[in-house]
Amino acid sequence: MYWCKIARSEEEFQAIAQLNYETFVEEIPQHEADGSGVRVDPFHAQNTYLIVLADTLLVGMIALRSERPFSLDLKIGEVEQYLPNSRKICEIRLMAVRKQHRNGRVFFLMARALSDYCYAEGFDAAVISGTTRQLKLYGQLGFKAIADPVGTGDAVFVPMATTRGQYAESVAARLQTGRKLFLPGPVKLTGPLAAPFTEDPVSHRSSTFQAVLEETKEKLKEMTGSCPHFLFGSGTLANEAMLAQISRLQSRGLVLVNGEFGRRLKDQASKWKLDFEVEEQEWGSAFSLASIQKRLQQQSFGWLLMVHGETSTGMLNDIGSFAAICDQLQVKLCVDAVSSFGAVPLSFENIWLATAVSGKAIGTSSGLAIVFASYSVTPDAALPAYLDLGHYSNKVPFTLSFSLLKSFKIALDAYPERFGKTGGSAGFSEAGYCKLAEACRRFSDSDYF
Repeated sequence: MYWCKIARSEEEFQAIAQLNYETFVEEIPQHEADGSGVRVDPFHAQNTYLIVLADTLLVGMIALRSERPFSLDLKIGEVEQYLPNSRKICEIRLMAVRKQHRNGRVFFLMARALSDYCYAEGFDAAVISGTTRQLKLYGQLGFKAIADPVGTGDAVFVPMATTRGQYAESVAARLQTGRKLFLPGPVKLTGPLAAPFTEDPVSHRSSTFQAVLEETKEKLKEMTGSCPHFLFGSGTLANEAMLAQISRLQSRGLVLVNGEFGRRLKDQASKWKLDFEVEEQEWGSAFSLASIQKRLQQQSFGWLLMVHGETSTGMLNDIGSFAAICDQLQVKLCVDAVSSFGAVPLSFENIWLATAVSGKAIGTSSGLAIVFASYSVTPDAALPAYLDLGHYSNKVPFTLSFSLLKSFKIALDAYPERFGKTGGSAGFSEAGYCKLAEACRRFSDSDYF
């Protein structure tokens, strides 16, 4: 399996230097051979390398940098004179694929990674010194010549550039639109789930809306043993509403972190100025139940905040065991189940608060943020109105999409065997979840494409 990431380790940099030598010393005589088998690029410290691996073997790479001068600046002068409408430009260098892997797949995987990275960094143009033997390949990325060729002999290069507009019209961009996404969201809707979005809108004040809302709430209560509250927004909004309720406790808490989403919860808790400590494990490592139980016993904690499914690392934390510990010690357990809800059967009966969304594993569009509460939530005048779950207990205080709610209900009704109550994560193969989450991590982490 091919996969693409940003190079970070010394092993990866060593493999890059070897491929650099094979391609630009032995194959393309751009540099003199010295017998070392490795060539470290003069701009190595400034380069960002996007690499393609076949399992663990490096088979392709692209380097890019934005610090000036570019190597192309030194050959043809400042490139802005050829790209007057571009504001932020990067230079692409060292595009190389091992001979036995030049099947097109590696190239287009690098192209996808390159476009994703450049868009994320705000580049609106890229320049390259294109070897004359690969002009057709560069053209598939939208590159066009901007100046006369430079160099001599077998090392003749064409100054080329592509812009966002040119890339959008390229072969690579057209292929990218049909790519398979290994991400936790958004998901492609099936016909039944998409149908409600083509129907006439229904007011959230109407009896029709209220009927569907109550049916959906009852379904969720049956699934989880907890009362759901619907907000119109993302999982981050659901977590903010959960933290707003935690702030009412005015007690010290413990936040568990063993992945990206745990870190995000910690940051959100800091912005709410909550009083808390952090228990942090190496990302991808399980928490020690005994160690945390001892810490909860020795200190006066009122609440515990954690993530259930860490798609950033492939970790499914054991909320069932934590719920039992917290119940025994009268500590309120609060869980971010945004990525795991719908992927694994679970119960929130012994959990004070938990969050979920309509997208991701549920299978419909994102937009419904859900907070489950095991107690009756009352309004609090000190909280922002939109985040105050007390407003949502028995009514819909703010606009909510009927189309989204109906699609969500259809998704719940379609897979009853998938969501049975099992008490925590028991009854589900954690290895299966971890395998899925590991795939998501490899392809959705900021270092992966």
